[in-house]
Amino acid sequence: MTQFYEDRATGLLDDCDPPCLSLYQPTHRRHPENQQDPIRFGNLVRTLEESLRSEYPIEQSRPLLEPFLALADDRDFWNHTLDGLAVLGSKGVFRVYKLQRPVAELAVVADSFHTKPLVHIFQSADRYHVLGLNRQEIKLFEGNRDALDEVQLHQDVPRTITEALGEELTESHQTVASYGGLGDGHSPMHHGHGGKGPEEDIDTERFFRAVDRGILEHYSQPSGLPLILAALPEYHHMFHNVSANPSLIDESIDVYPDALSSTDELRQRAWQLMEPRYLERLAALVEEFGNAEPEGLADDDLAQVAKAVVSGRVATLLIEDGREIPGRINPATGDIERGDLAQPNVDDLLDDLGTLALNMGGQVIVVPATRMPSETGIAAIYRY
Repeated sequence: MTQFYEDRATGLLDDCDPPCLSLYQPTHRRHPENQQDPIRFGNLVRTLEESLRSEYPIEQSRPLLEPFLALADDRDFWNHTLDGLAVLGSKGVFRVYKLQRPVAELAVVADSFHTKPLVHIFQSADRYHVLGLNRQEIKLFEGNRDALDEVQLHQDVPRTITEALGEELTESHQTVASYGGLGDGHSPMHHGHGGKGPEEDIDTERFFRAVDRGILEHYSQPSGLPLILAALPEYHHMFHNVSANPSLIDESIDVYPDALSSTDELRQRAWQLMEPRYLERLAALVEEFGNAEPEGLADDDLAQVAKAVVSGRVATLLIEDGREIPGRINPATGDIERGDLAQPNVDDLLDDLGTLALNMGGQVIVVPATRMPSETGIAAIYRY
Protein backbone atom coordinates (compact mmCIF):
# COMPACT_ATOMS: atom_id res chain seq x y z
CA MET A 1 0.00 0.00 0.00
CA THR A 2 1.43 3.34 -1.02
CA GLN A 3 2.38 5.62 1.87
CA PHE A 4 1.14 9.19 1.69
CA TYR A 5 4.31 10.70 3.13
CA GLU A 6 6.39 9.02 0.43
CA ASP A 7 4.17 10.51 -2.28
CA ARG A 8 4.34 13.89 -0.55
CA ALA A 9 8.13 13.71 -0.39
CA THR A 10 8.40 13.04 -4.12
CA GLY A 11 5.88 15.78 -4.99
CA LEU A 12 3.63 13.29 -6.78
CA LEU A 13 0.42 14.91 -5.52
CA ASP A 14 1.47 18.54 -5.91
CA ASP A 15 1.33 19.05 -9.67
CA CYS A 16 -1.84 17.29 -10.72
CA ASP A 17 -2.75 17.46 -14.39
CA PRO A 18 -6.44 18.53 -14.24
CA PRO A 19 -9.01 17.16 -13.91
CA CYS A 20 -8.02 15.77 -10.50
CA LEU A 21 -10.36 13.24 -8.89
CA SER A 22 -10.52 12.87 -5.09
CA LEU A 23 -12.73 10.30 -3.36
CA TYR A 24 -13.09 9.70 0.38
CA GLN A 25 -15.33 7.38 2.36
CA PRO A 26 -15.50 5.63 5.72
CA THR A 27 -14.91 1.87 5.55
CA HIS A 28 -15.17 -1.06 7.95
CA ARG A 29 -12.71 -3.70 9.06
CA ARG A 30 -15.13 -6.56 9.63
CA HIS A 31 -18.06 -8.47 8.17
CA PRO A 32 -20.96 -7.75 7.85
CA GLU A 33 -20.43 -3.98 8.16
CA ASN A 34 -17.98 -3.95 5.23
CA GLN A 35 -20.56 -5.37 2.81
CA GLN A 36 -21.93 -1.89 2.12
CA ASP A 37 -18.52 -0.33 1.48
CA PRO A 38 -18.15 -1.21 -2.23
CA ILE A 39 -21.74 -0.08 -2.86
CA ARG A 40 -21.05 3.30 -1.29
CA PHE A 41 -17.83 3.52 -3.27
CA GLY A 42 -19.71 2.88 -6.51
CA ASN A 43 -22.15 5.68 -5.70
CA LEU A 44 -19.27 8.09 -5.10
CA VAL A 45 -17.67 7.07 -8.39
CA ARG A 46 -20.92 7.94 -10.15
CA THR A 47 -20.76 11.37 -8.52
CA LEU A 48 -17.28 11.82 -9.96
CA GLU A 49 -18.55 10.71 -13.37
CA GLU A 50 -21.41 13.22 -13.35
CA SER A 51 -19.09 16.04 -12.35
CA LEU A 52 -16.57 15.10 -15.04
CA ARG A 53 -19.17 14.90 -17.80
CA SER A 54 -20.47 18.36 -16.97
CA GLU A 55 -17.11 19.84 -17.97
CA TYR A 56 -15.12 17.27 -19.97
CA PRO A 57 -15.79 15.06 -23.03
CA ILE A 58 -16.39 11.36 -22.42
CA GLU A 59 -13.17 10.34 -24.22
CA GLN A 60 -11.22 12.33 -21.62
CA SER A 61 -13.21 11.30 -18.55
CA ARG A 62 -13.55 7.56 -19.23
CA PRO A 63 -9.82 6.66 -18.83
CA LEU A 64 -9.75 8.55 -15.52
CA LEU A 65 -12.68 6.54 -14.17
CA GLU A 66 -11.47 3.08 -15.27
CA PRO A 67 -9.14 2.43 -12.29
CA PHE A 68 -11.89 3.53 -9.90
CA LEU A 69 -14.29 1.07 -11.52
CA ALA A 70 -11.71 -1.72 -11.33
CA LEU A 71 -11.20 -1.07 -7.62
CA ALA A 72 -14.96 -1.25 -7.06
CA ASP A 73 -14.89 -4.84 -8.38
CA ASP A 74 -11.84 -5.98 -6.37
CA ARG A 75 -13.36 -8.30 -3.74
CA ASP A 76 -10.09 -9.02 -1.98
CA PHE A 77 -9.50 -5.31 -1.48
CA TRP A 78 -12.93 -4.75 0.10
CA ASN A 79 -12.40 -7.68 2.46
CA HIS A 80 -9.25 -6.08 3.90
CA THR A 81 -10.08 -2.44 4.50
CA LEU A 82 -9.44 -0.33 7.61
CA ASP A 83 -11.49 2.61 8.93
CA GLY A 84 -11.35 4.97 5.98
CA LEU A 85 -10.37 5.19 2.34
CA ALA A 86 -8.87 7.85 0.10
CA VAL A 87 -8.51 7.40 -3.66
CA LEU A 88 -6.84 10.05 -5.83
CA GLY A 89 -6.68 9.88 -9.60
CA SER A 90 -5.64 11.98 -12.59
CA LYS A 91 -3.82 11.43 -15.85
CA GLY A 92 -0.94 9.05 -15.03
CA VAL A 93 -1.71 8.96 -11.28
CA PHE A 94 -3.86 6.57 -9.25
CA ARG A 95 -3.28 6.26 -5.52
CA VAL A 96 -5.23 4.29 -2.90
CA TYR A 97 -4.71 4.93 0.82
CA LYS A 98 -6.23 2.77 3.55
CA LEU A 99 -6.78 4.99 6.56
CA GLN A 100 -6.80 4.28 10.29
CA ARG A 101 -9.68 6.63 11.04
CA PRO A 102 -13.01 7.36 9.34
CA VAL A 103 -13.35 10.23 6.89
CA ALA A 104 -16.44 12.01 5.61
CA GLU A 105 -17.78 10.94 2.23
CA LEU A 106 -16.54 13.18 -0.54
CA ALA A 107 -16.24 12.92 -4.31
CA VAL A 108 -14.85 16.02 -6.00
CA VAL A 109 -13.31 16.94 -9.34
CA ALA A 110 -11.04 19.99 -9.21
CA ASP A 111 -7.82 21.40 -10.59
CA SER A 112 -5.87 19.96 -7.65
CA PHE A 113 -6.19 16.94 -5.39
CA HIS A 114 -8.27 17.42 -2.24
CA THR A 115 -5.75 16.31 0.37
CA LYS A 116 -6.85 17.92 3.64
CA PRO A 117 -8.34 14.67 5.05
CA LEU A 118 -5.00 13.01 4.30
CA VAL A 119 -3.10 15.92 5.81
CA HIS A 120 -5.36 15.57 8.84
CA ILE A 121 -4.32 11.97 9.29
CA PHE A 122 -0.70 12.07 8.23
CA GLN A 123 0.15 15.48 9.75
CA SER A 124 -1.77 14.80 12.96
CA ALA A 125 0.10 15.18 16.23
CA ASP A 126 -1.24 11.90 17.66
CA ARG A 127 0.50 9.50 15.24
CA TYR A 128 3.40 7.26 16.18
CA HIS A 129 5.30 4.08 15.37
CA VAL A 130 5.84 1.09 17.66
CA LEU A 131 8.87 -1.14 17.08
CA GLY A 132 8.45 -4.66 18.45
CA LEU A 133 11.90 -6.16 19.00
CA ASN A 134 13.55 -9.28 20.35
CA ARG A 135 16.78 -11.12 19.55
CA GLN A 136 15.30 -12.94 16.57
CA GLU A 137 12.84 -10.66 14.79
CA ILE A 138 11.07 -7.30 14.61
CA LYS A 139 7.60 -5.99 13.88
CA LEU A 140 6.62 -2.41 13.12
CA PHE A 141 3.23 -0.84 13.84
CA GLU A 142 1.76 2.54 12.92
CA GLY A 143 -1.02 4.06 14.95
CA ASN A 144 -2.87 6.94 16.54
CA ARG A 145 -5.06 7.30 19.60
CA ASP A 146 -7.80 5.12 18.03
CA ALA A 147 -6.06 2.46 15.96
CA LEU A 148 -2.83 0.51 15.56
CA ASP A 149 -1.92 -1.72 12.62
CA GLU A 150 1.14 -3.71 11.65
CA VAL A 151 3.17 -2.28 8.78
CA GLN A 152 4.45 -4.40 5.92
CA LEU A 153 8.15 -3.72 6.18
CA HIS A 154 10.18 -2.23 3.34
CA GLN A 155 12.32 -4.83 1.57
CA ASP A 156 15.51 -3.17 2.82
CA VAL A 157 14.53 -3.42 6.49
CA PRO A 158 15.67 -6.74 8.04
CA ARG A 159 12.85 -8.67 9.66
CA THR A 160 15.01 -11.31 11.38
CA ILE A 161 18.57 -11.64 12.61
CA THR A 162 19.25 -14.01 9.72
CA GLU A 163 18.11 -11.42 7.17
CA ALA A 164 20.26 -8.79 8.87
CA LEU A 165 23.47 -10.77 9.31
CA GLY A 166 23.10 -13.83 7.08
CA GLU A 167 26.34 -15.80 6.93
CA GLU A 168 28.00 -13.19 9.11
CA LEU A 169 26.57 -14.78 12.26
CA THR A 170 29.43 -15.91 14.47
CA GLU A 171 30.29 -19.60 14.25
CA SER A 172 29.48 -20.20 17.91
CA HIS A 173 26.11 -18.48 17.56
CA GLN A 174 25.28 -20.47 14.43
CA THR A 175 26.23 -23.81 15.98
CA VAL A 176 24.41 -23.34 19.23
CA ALA A 177 21.46 -21.26 18.23
CA SER A 178 20.34 -21.89 14.65
CA TYR A 179 17.93 -24.68 13.73
CA GLY A 180 16.07 -25.30 10.51
CA GLY A 181 16.82 -23.83 7.13
CA LEU A 182 15.42 -21.39 4.66
CA GLY A 183 14.40 -24.18 2.32
CA ASP A 184 12.48 -26.43 4.69
CA GLY A 185 9.45 -24.22 5.19
CA HIS A 186 10.41 -23.26 8.74
CA SER A 187 11.94 -20.06 10.03
CA PRO A 188 15.38 -20.31 11.67
CA MET A 189 15.28 -20.55 15.47
CA HIS A 190 17.81 -18.89 17.71
CA HIS A 191 17.36 -20.49 21.12
CA GLY A 192 20.48 -21.43 23.05
CA HIS A 193 21.02 -24.38 25.37
CA GLY A 194 22.17 -22.89 28.61
CA GLY A 195 22.49 -19.16 28.58
CA LYS A 196 23.69 -16.72 26.03
CA GLY A 197 27.36 -16.34 25.26
CA PRO A 198 29.39 -13.28 24.28
CA GLU A 199 28.96 -14.12 20.59
CA GLU A 200 25.18 -13.92 20.97
CA ASP A 201 25.46 -10.49 22.57
CA ILE A 202 27.67 -9.31 19.70
CA ASP A 203 25.25 -10.60 17.09
CA THR A 204 22.26 -9.10 18.91
CA GLU A 205 23.91 -5.70 18.97
CA ARG A 206 24.74 -5.93 15.25
CA PHE A 207 21.14 -6.97 14.53
CA PHE A 208 19.80 -4.02 16.53
CA ARG A 209 22.06 -1.61 14.65
CA ALA A 210 20.85 -2.94 11.29
CA VAL A 211 17.22 -2.63 12.40
CA ASP A 212 17.81 0.90 13.66
CA ARG A 213 19.32 1.98 10.34
CA GLY A 214 16.45 0.50 8.34
CA ILE A 215 13.67 1.99 10.48
CA LEU A 216 15.36 5.39 10.51
CA GLU A 217 15.83 5.54 6.73
CA HIS A 218 12.52 4.11 5.57
CA TYR A 219 10.08 5.19 8.31
CA SER A 220 11.24 7.74 10.88
CA GLN A 221 12.92 10.17 8.50
CA PRO A 222 10.11 10.23 5.88
CA SER A 223 7.32 10.46 8.46
CA GLY A 224 8.88 12.27 11.42
CA LEU A 225 6.78 10.14 13.77
CA PRO A 226 7.79 9.34 17.35
CA LEU A 227 9.07 5.77 17.74
CA ILE A 228 8.22 3.64 20.78
CA LEU A 229 10.22 0.50 21.55
CA ALA A 230 8.20 -2.57 22.63
CA ALA A 231 10.56 -5.20 23.99
CA LEU A 232 11.53 -7.06 27.14
CA PRO A 233 13.32 -4.77 29.58
CA GLU A 234 16.62 -6.62 29.06
CA TYR A 235 16.76 -5.26 25.48
CA HIS A 236 15.86 -1.64 26.25
CA HIS A 237 19.33 -0.43 27.22
CA MET A 238 21.12 -2.14 24.33
CA PHE A 239 18.77 -0.82 21.66
CA HIS A 240 18.67 2.72 23.04
CA ASN A 241 22.45 2.63 23.35
CA VAL A 242 23.04 1.70 19.70
CA SER A 243 20.19 3.71 18.18
CA ALA A 244 20.94 6.82 16.13
CA ASN A 245 17.23 7.53 15.60
CA PRO A 246 16.24 10.94 17.05
CA SER A 247 12.56 9.91 16.85
CA LEU A 248 13.04 7.14 19.44
CA ILE A 249 11.42 8.32 22.68
CA ASP A 250 12.95 7.57 26.09
CA GLU A 251 9.97 5.62 27.43
CA SER A 252 9.43 2.04 26.25
CA ILE A 253 6.81 -0.70 26.46
CA ASP A 254 8.18 -3.59 28.52
CA VAL A 255 6.86 -6.50 26.45
CA TYR A 256 7.21 -7.90 22.93
CA PRO A 257 3.90 -7.43 21.04
CA ASP A 258 3.28 -11.16 20.53
CA ALA A 259 3.01 -11.62 24.30
CA LEU A 260 -0.04 -9.34 24.48
CA SER A 261 -3.59 -10.55 23.98
CA SER A 262 -4.30 -8.22 21.06
CA THR A 263 -2.98 -5.36 18.98
CA ASP A 264 -5.47 -3.10 20.73
CA GLU A 265 -3.79 -3.82 24.06
CA LEU A 266 -0.52 -2.70 22.48
CA ARG A 267 -2.29 0.47 21.24
CA GLN A 268 -3.54 1.22 24.74
CA ARG A 269 -0.04 0.91 26.17
CA ALA A 270 1.42 3.05 23.41
CA TRP A 271 -1.20 5.77 23.84
CA GLN A 272 -0.49 5.94 27.57
CA LEU A 273 3.00 7.08 26.57
CA MET A 274 1.90 9.27 23.66
CA GLU A 275 -1.10 11.13 25.09
CA PRO A 276 0.86 13.45 27.40
CA ARG A 277 3.21 14.30 24.53
CA TYR A 278 0.26 14.95 22.21
CA LEU A 279 -1.53 17.30 24.62
CA GLU A 280 1.72 19.07 25.48
CA ARG A 281 2.46 19.68 21.81
CA LEU A 282 -0.99 21.14 21.07
CA ALA A 283 -0.84 23.36 24.16
CA ALA A 284 2.59 24.62 23.13
CA LEU A 285 1.35 25.51 19.64
CA VAL A 286 -1.64 27.42 21.01
CA GLU A 287 0.64 29.28 23.43
CA GLU A 288 3.10 30.08 20.64
CA PHE A 289 0.27 31.52 18.52
CA GLY A 290 -1.00 33.60 21.44
CA ASN A 291 2.45 35.01 22.13
CA ALA A 292 3.19 35.75 18.46
CA GLU A 293 -0.11 37.42 17.53
CA PRO A 294 0.44 40.71 19.46
CA GLU A 295 3.87 40.99 17.81
CA GLY A 296 2.38 40.71 14.31
CA LEU A 297 3.93 37.26 13.90
CA ALA A 298 0.65 35.32 13.81
CA ASP A 299 -2.75 35.75 12.19
CA ASP A 300 -6.12 34.02 11.83
CA ASP A 301 -7.53 36.15 9.01
CA LEU A 302 -7.95 33.88 5.98
CA ALA A 303 -7.05 36.52 3.37
CA GLN A 304 -3.93 37.63 5.23
CA VAL A 305 -2.82 34.08 5.95
CA ALA A 306 -3.24 33.16 2.27
CA LYS A 307 -0.87 35.92 1.19
CA ALA A 308 1.62 34.94 3.90
CA VAL A 309 1.53 31.29 2.80
CA VAL A 310 2.39 32.00 -0.85
CA SER A 311 5.19 34.35 0.20
CA GLY A 312 6.77 31.65 2.34
CA ARG A 313 6.28 33.49 5.65
CA VAL A 314 4.30 30.74 7.39
CA ALA A 315 6.31 28.51 9.71
CA THR A 316 3.34 26.67 11.25
CA LEU A 317 -0.22 26.43 9.95
CA LEU A 318 -3.00 25.14 12.18
CA ILE A 319 -6.15 23.98 10.34
CA GLU A 320 -9.41 23.18 12.09
CA ASP A 321 -10.47 19.56 11.79
CA GLY A 322 -13.72 19.12 9.84
CA ARG A 323 -13.88 22.71 8.59
CA GLU A 324 -14.26 23.44 4.86
CA ILE A 325 -14.17 26.80 3.08
CA PRO A 326 -14.93 26.28 -0.64
CA GLY A 327 -12.99 28.42 -3.07
CA ARG A 328 -9.77 28.89 -5.00
CA ILE A 329 -6.47 30.56 -4.28
CA ASN A 330 -4.10 32.21 -6.73
CA PRO A 331 -0.78 30.49 -5.91
CA ALA A 332 1.19 33.46 -7.22
CA THR A 333 -0.55 36.31 -5.40
CA GLY A 334 -2.44 34.63 -2.56
CA ASP A 335 -5.72 36.21 -3.64
CA ILE A 336 -8.71 34.04 -2.71
CA GLU A 337 -12.07 33.53 -4.39
CA ARG A 338 -15.01 31.85 -2.67
CA GLY A 339 -16.87 29.11 -4.54
CA ASP A 340 -18.91 25.91 -4.34
CA LEU A 341 -17.30 22.49 -3.83
CA ALA A 342 -19.99 20.90 -6.02
CA GLN A 343 -18.50 22.65 -9.04
CA PRO A 344 -15.45 21.27 -10.89
CA ASN A 345 -12.26 23.29 -10.45
CA VAL A 346 -13.34 24.44 -6.98
CA ASP A 347 -11.56 23.00 -3.97
CA ASP A 348 -11.33 23.69 -0.25
CA LEU A 349 -9.30 26.81 0.54
CA LEU A 350 -8.01 25.30 3.78
CA ASP A 351 -6.89 22.22 1.88
CA ASP A 352 -5.05 24.29 -0.74
CA LEU A 353 -3.42 26.50 1.89
CA GLY A 354 -2.19 23.41 3.72
CA THR A 355 -0.68 22.01 0.54
CA LEU A 356 1.00 25.31 -0.33
CA ALA A 357 2.38 25.69 3.20
CA LEU A 358 3.87 22.20 3.07
CA ASN A 359 5.44 22.95 -0.31
CA MET A 360 7.00 26.08 1.20
CA GLY A 361 8.59 24.04 3.98
CA GLY A 362 6.02 24.95 6.62
CA GLN A 363 4.58 22.68 9.28
CA VAL A 364 0.87 21.88 8.90
CA ILE A 365 -1.17 20.43 11.75
CA VAL A 366 -4.89 19.70 11.73
CA VAL A 367 -6.25 20.49 15.19
CA PRO A 368 -9.54 19.52 16.88
CA ALA A 369 -11.97 22.46 16.87
CA THR A 370 -12.00 22.58 20.67
CA ARG A 371 -8.24 23.20 20.75
CA MET A 372 -7.97 25.73 17.93
CA PRO A 373 -6.74 29.19 19.04
CA SER A 374 -9.13 30.89 16.56
CA GLU A 375 -12.68 30.66 15.22
CA THR A 376 -11.86 31.20 11.54
CA GLY A 377 -10.70 27.64 10.81
CA ILE A 378 -7.08 28.66 10.42
CA ALA A 379 -4.21 30.03 12.50
CA ALA A 380 -0.75 30.82 11.16
CA ILE A 381 2.51 31.43 12.99
CA TYR A 382 4.96 33.41 10.87
CA ARG A 383 8.68 33.06 10.39
CA TYR A 384 9.11 36.84 10.28
